[in-house]
Amino acid sequence: MESYRTEEEQVEALRRWWDENGRSTLLAVVLVLAGTFGWQGWQRYEAQRNDSASDLYQQMLEAASMAGQGIVNGAPAERLASQLRSEYGGTTYAQFAALHQARVAVAGKDLPAAEDHLRWVLGKAAAGSDMALVAQLRLARVLAAQGESEQALTLLAPGSSGKFPAASALARGDILAAAGRDTEALAAYREARALVEQYPAQLNIATLEAKIQSLVAAGVEAGA
Repeated sequence: MESYRTEEEQVEALRRWWDENGRSTLLAVVLVLAGTFGWQGWQRYEAQRNDSASDLYQQMLEAASMAGQGIVNGAPAERLASQLRSEYGGTTYAQFAALHQARVAVAGKDLPAAEDHLRWVLGKAAAGSDMALVAQLRLARVLAAQGESEQALTLLAPGSSGKFPAASALARGDILAAAGRDTEALAAYREARALVEQYPAQLNIATLEAKIQSLVAAGVEAGA
């Protein structure tokens, strides 16, 4: 910076600099402060929303448990799930609520409703997230149950299941077996079995082995 010989010159230089640059500098400072406090306020707002959604979700779980025990009907749980989706649609709790609604719909044999709930989850969950993958697996089974086997198999194509390859291979095998494509089903079941050691929590191994043995006993051979 240029050196000034007197205090008056320094003050005058500062005044000129402020006339030329001060307003824009002040605006920048104000914007930075506003952004900082705005971000903090947004974080507090999101935390409060998540807390409210969490409380509502716990109420829904309690209502669902009471319905499961026959203490009340399923209406309160359904109402709370719908409230979660309408008021807190951007939260993970709303997505869990929609998965619950889909499960109830399947139990009630209302497959179109189950499909709608699961597609809603897929529209909200981050692509490739655990939530999206679970919804995708369940949607494939719902589609297959409605006779849309090819759509279901497209959802379960190898490489599309992320962290759930064993569960995906098992579901693919079930859908192929139901469609009478036993050779392909056996190959899918064996693929699932090969993945069991890496993903043991995804499968009931005894049930998988029973399915494989049933096809083998029937004379089916993968690739035949």
